[in-house]
Amino acid sequence: MPIEILMPALSPTMTEGNLTKWLKKEGDEVHSGDVLAEIETDKATMEFEAVDDGRLGKILVPEGAQGIKVNQPIAVLLGEGEDAATIDKAPAAPTNFLAVAPQPATIQPPQAQPMLQREKSGNGRIFASPLARRMAQQAGLDLTAISGSGPQGRIVRADIEAALSSPRAVPAVAPAQPAAPPQVPAASTPSPVLSKEKVAALAGNPPYTEVPLTAMRRVIARRLTESKQTIPHFYLTVDCEMDELMKIRAELNAKSDAYRISVNDFVIRAAALALRQVPAANASWSDDAILRWDTVDIAVAVALEDGLITPIVKSAHRKGLATIARETKDLAERARAGKLKLEEFQGGTFSISNLGMFGVREFAAVINPPHGGILAVGVGEQRPVVKNGALAIAIVMSCTLACDHRVVDGAVGAQFLAAFRKLVEDPLSMLL
Repeated sequence: MPIEILMPALSPTMTEGNLTKWLKKEGDEVHSGDVLAEIETDKATMEFEAVDDGRLGKILVPEGAQGIKVNQPIAVLLGEGEDAATIDKAPAAPTNFLAVAPQPATIQPPQAQPMLQREKSGNGRIFASPLARRMAQQAGLDLTAISGSGPQGRIVRADIEAALSSPRAVPAVAPAQPAAPPQVPAASTPSPVLSKEKVAALAGNPPYTEVPLTAMRRVIARRLTESKQTIPHFYLTVDCEMDELMKIRAELNAKSDAYRISVNDFVIRAAALALRQVPAANASWSDDAILRWDTVDIAVAVALEDGLITPIVKSAHRKGLATIARETKDLAERARAGKLKLEEFQGGTFSISNLGMFGVREFAAVINPPHGGILAVGVGEQRPVVKNGALAIAIVMSCTLACDHRVVDGAVGAQFLAAFRKLVEDPLSMLL
């Protein structure tokens, strides 16, 4: 019997992915370990390898398809001695994904519509995805007036969006009775999830550009919403004087062209050593116990064009500044190219987010679960300070620690920041 090739789960948070490119075509021989396709996950584009030998009999999902659910069949592999005729017993092509850049749907009056869906069903049923039905219902569109561009004439989201872009060509569903005047909902009534059309209407119909949601953006939205809803955040801020650190940094960078140490590299090193001094801050929450980690793996936020990713400097407490500098540069470059390996951005015990390069003075970051804290780093700038009873000028950097109060109490967070500030203000102690 033919073997189903299923959409793999290439990361722990992946529930769906995009099939970027097929590297094998129908009829090609496939061996275990061969790269079949490139798949875009919520964090990166990764290669998908075959686990069985055979011949690629049929591709069920075309390249460029988006929103393919994990464990959904994407192709059929034929075994030795099997031919294409056996594919008739294989699963039908799935239809719950979104094709990229589909052709605009042809909109015709009901009497001229070919009604492909009715001919296929034989009982008057219209084939449409649940999302397309919901969008049509919210917009008041008549599905019988829309031809589907999906497999076997199925109406998909793109067809509804095409119909909305030319609403005069699509008759609305006739109401059963005269429409009542719009009612203002009571203040206690929960607000429903609004379509983009209703959002635009409530905002007075301003012009806008629609930016499609990527898999990464969906996961970021879900995880950060869960973080703020389920993790009790509290925040602590300290100001660190950086004059000595900037002096040591300049001296180290002048000694060799083999590395270029940044302020962020000092921050990573200082945070890692501070977590070793205050191990209660290097912890995570679980339902059964608080987990205190034996190593310090620092996840560093890297901004991407359509979101962010947190590659990990593993065992950062054991690495010197030059090693951290080379490693963070390499991780950031490969993160922006979408070439990180799964183990390079999954996990970690603590996070750092630095917006100092954008001139941000101070901010509070959202905890990246399961980490117990995240350090938000602002810009180092000249500020007035008091030294020995006299006014002076110093380079000062504000750092805000967001703590999971289930794991890190206020005193523990304060102890960590005190250790961190001491290391930053005495950078030679980081070199010991």
